[in-house]
Amino acid sequence: MKNQKGFTLIELLIVVVIIGILAAIAIPKFANTKEKAYLASMKSDLRNLITAEEAFFADSVKYTTAIGVGGLQYATTSGVVGPTIQVTADGFTATVSHTTTTKTCSIYVGSTPLAPANKEGEPKCQ
Repeated sequence: MKNQKGFTLIELLIVVVIIGILAAIAIPKFANTKEKAYLASMKSDLRNLITAEEAFFADSVKYTTAIGVGGLQYATTSGVVGPTIQVTADGFTATVSHTTTTKTCSIYVGSTPLAPANKEGEPKCQ
């Protein structure tokens, strides 16, 4: 009888099954982490928008919907779409979305809430 070295087919199949089980557990966790990162970038952009709006308000004594020259000096993170800004009687509302998720985030300043935001100055996502 020859002395043969190597793995049997059963051993290789068991290793492949174990790797498949680990991948099935890890991939949804990774997707959830990416989703959280997208939401965090949208919330960060909304907080930066408040800073830009307040700086504009300090100079002009009004809020604006204009971004760029003559308006807010503001840029969004890569992948973030918006903001959509609405000036209200005593503040503003804003909404942003992201190219890779269906969720949107909103924020408001003043007395006109914009769902899902329910606390002034605090971004909320849905």
